[in-house]
Amino acid sequence: MKNCLFCQIAAKEVPGEIVYEDDDILAFKDINPMAPVHILIIPRKHISGITSLKEEDKEIVGKIYLTFSKIAREFSVYQCGFRVIANSGPDAGQAVDHLHFHLLGGRTLSWPPG
Repeated sequence: MKNCLFCQIAAKEVPGEIVYEDDDILAFKDINPMAPVHILIIPRKHISGITSLKEEDKEIVGKIYLTFSKIAREFSVYQCGFRVIANSGPDAGQAVDHLHFHLLGGRTLSWPPG
């Protein structure tokens, strides 16, 4: 999608500190990290959010979930723990209308989040 920031990062039209990529997924560091490790994981395919998922998207979402483990190992938070968050809609804090997951770690995370 032309006006989508995350699509532009995936197309490398806008810079991002990419930490993982394959044909379907891109992961990059959040520009305003909320933890020492704060990675955003997105599908390359534009999907507006959780409520826009279709049956055909189940494989990519499964692949994203498998990628969490890879990234957690790479950033050494696999053993001590990490959190994965997906916000859905403006009241939940979704600021970019492209499905994305936050992987947070590297410090003790409180519950419930703010």
